[in-house]
Amino acid sequence: MSLASEWPADANWRERLAAFAHQKLTSADAAVAEIGSGAVVHVAPYQSTPFTLVEALKTSALERGLSGIQIDHSAAFTNWTSPDLAGVFRLRDNFATPFNREAAQTGAMDYMPVGIWKTGEIAAGFDQHPDFFLVPVSPPDTNGFCSFGQGLWFSKILARQAKRVIAEVHPEFIRTGGDNYIHIDEIDVLVEALPSSTPAFEVPTPREEEADVIAAICTMVAAELVADGDTLQMGVGKVSASLGPFLDFRNDLGVQTELITGGVADLVRSGVVTGKQKTIFPGKVVGAACVTLPFEELAFIHENPIFELYDFGRTDDLRTLIQQERFVAVNNALVVDLTGQVSAEALDHRPFTGVGGQTVFMIAGAYSKGGRSVSVLPSGSVPSETGVRVSRIVPTLNPGTPITVPRTYVDHVVTEHGIADLRGRSIGERAGALIEIAHPDFREELTSQAKRLFGR
Repeated sequence: MSLASEWPADANWRERLAAFAHQKLTSADAAVAEIGSGAVVHVAPYQSTPFTLVEALKTSALERGLSGIQIDHSAAFTNWTSPDLAGVFRLRDNFATPFNREAAQTGAMDYMPVGIWKTGEIAAGFDQHPDFFLVPVSPPDTNGFCSFGQGLWFSKILARQAKRVIAEVHPEFIRTGGDNYIHIDEIDVLVEALPSSTPAFEVPTPREEEADVIAAICTMVAAELVADGDTLQMGVGKVSASLGPFLDFRNDLGVQTELITGGVADLVRSGVVTGKQKTIFPGKVVGAACVTLPFEELAFIHENPIFELYDFGRTDDLRTLIQQERFVAVNNALVVDLTGQVSAEALDHRPFTGVGGQTVFMIAGAYSKGGRSVSVLPSGSVPSETGVRVSRIVPTLNPGTPITVPRTYVDHVVTEHGIADLRGRSIGERAGALIEIAHPDFREELTSQAKRLFGR
């Protein structure tokens, strides 16, 4: 997530560092040399992956013949499971990312269906006190505080609980409010990030048909399921993450989310998002990370007091979220059955993404006074391996398919063909409403299956 090509990076950070702890600065090779066989290493997630340290660790572990290193890396944006690394690392991850998805499906990594998050805690399944924590940070400011940049995630609490913190310095990192900082005294070793080790992250441009479907869904959600004064959570999936720009005609919206997605900064700039009517964190845009945002949006967020980042456990704590009134949670689904059960994490028994905070946010939306939970998905898709269109509305979930959101917490399902209102409706009524928004090619078969399953 480097902004080095555009961002006015901090050119004097080494001099500032010298005033605090210049002796902590070393090479990546020297830093990871501390890590031996059997160590437990937690790595900051997603686009906050410290790529310089990660690549140095892989090379060093192979050269030194290490084995049995446990890697706790949520949403790993690097491959820990390639054949040459077998036996060297064992990955534990609560997301099946493209880098390790095959390993998640074959058991070559430990996939964890984590979906409960609590303030001040690391999610169960990850080591609570790892031997090492690898994390990217900004250079220290004049008071010695570094920023975790665009992604806080679990970093604040992990830095407190890890036995040793190895940080990778990124001069281009932004600063935000909230808990998005760490003092240089809390860091044991620092290395300089190598721009060549950081992959370029580009948001893929949807195909024309896909873009039309996304636009249709987002238009309906913005017009019919979001009202002025509501507070929103928008998931990171293709459809839900695209909602922001479609809300530009609304007024006094709030944002209380996990991941701050594209368009939110523009809504703040234009006065659409004010947070004036938020029950919790009034006047603030709150999340744990900013993901795949363009330079212009990150520049607007930098040192803007409206934006606050907090640990994942705090942003996704159900006990806090249910206090927010008029809370609208909008999240992607992979498939939805005719009763409203949502799977957003797997294809049959095979992990495809992860739970993340979707379950708790959807429950919060359903519980919220004046709120609602919204699942969005295209009515059909064409898998590349077959080239044959399949329905995303299905009679029943296939054996082994996990339920990410129980039907009791799904208020609305939206495809490009309309909105199915499920709240307070019988099984038969739900099936009928979902068939109406299914892809036309599959409605006849779905109707036949509904009659077989539910007698109507």
